[in-house]
Amino acid sequence: MKLLIDGNILLDVLQKREPHYEDSAKIWKMCETDLAEGYVSALTFANLVYMMRKELDAYTISEVLKRLSLIFSFEDLTASDISTAADMQWDDFEDALQAVTAKRIHADHIITRNVKDFKKSEVIAFTPSEFLARQSVMTQRHMQ
Repeated sequence: MKLLIDGNILLDVLQKREPHYEDSAKIWKMCETDLAEGYVSALTFANLVYMMRKELDAYTISEVLKRLSLIFSFEDLTASDISTAADMQWDDFEDALQAVTAKRIHADHIITRNVKDFKKSEVIAFTPSEFLARQSVMTQRHMQ
């Protein structure tokens, strides 16, 4: 299963943001243990560095990137992605880019805490808790 992980999920774990940390960490762990393939847009990493700029020096940025690269695959942003996202005319351009990237890489789902921003996405978005509940139900059905 291929998941595009939105930046807010990564920030939840990196900054241990409550009350979101636990479920976001479970998504992270699924990617780390190969229960899911986790993808992150290169734009997301740039946004993370920008948002955490007061906490990060150049060395730490490099170390965070190395750690994340062990768990997640980074997807480049293409000129076509930018054009397609602009044509979508969403209120939040960055979310449109995420949706376009998810579609291009054939992701099964987008994992984000801002599901409402992805209502028009062709790739269905779930919050971590929604996704984990859905996986639990699927596992129970599979066991019966």
